[in-house]
Amino acid sequence: MIGAIQPLILSAVAVTATKKPAAPDTTPPGLAIGQVAPLRDVAMKNVDGREISFTSAAGRKGTLVLFICNHCPWVKAWQTRIASVGNAALEQGIGVIAVNSNDPSALPEDGFEQMKARAREVGYRFPYVVDATSEVARAFGATRTPEAFLFDAAGKLVYHGAVDDNARDEKAVKNPWLRQAVEAVERGKPVPVAESKALGCGLKLREKVTG
Repeated sequence: MIGAIQPLILSAVAVTATKKPAAPDTTPPGLAIGQVAPLRDVAMKNVDGREISFTSAAGRKGTLVLFICNHCPWVKAWQTRIASVGNAALEQGIGVIAVNSNDPSALPEDGFEQMKARAREVGYRFPYVVDATSEVARAFGATRTPEAFLFDAAGKLVYHGAVDDNARDEKAVKNPWLRQAVEAVERGKPVPVAESKALGCGLKLREKVTG
């Protein structure tokens, strides 16, 4: 799976060299450490058909928000670890919600039916919801899949970034940033590393509705 990343990068470089300059990116910068989650009461459709918001998904010890999707080779490489960390966080009193903000008209693999199948296949025990307008991703300033935002019991952002430092080989991981941050929040302790660089596929957002 991860072997597809290098061809994907080379292809993207080749395409970029021939395309016209893209419009400026108006996505705001990512949330700063210490900020609260935006759009906390926006209802999003879960793979089980329920409408879920960040408020309803929140745990008493904190909340983990994961921007993921189906098609991205980076998500596929990390998805078993995402399931492991997310499912464990639920058991530790931390709410977890995974969000797919991609436009399925551009990426059919990221459609709702495919989300349901992937959640079953990988074993996500936490909600996997559709950001139907992509406005949630914009509000967070999320730009990659996967990209993690972990909030403490007070609702403040305490970790933002990648799952760990090695998508290709779990056994070679030296810095399990997300797992360590979740464990710290569960104990009510400061996280050892508050930010890391989110590596992955660029989000393919729906066009912004104006007017």
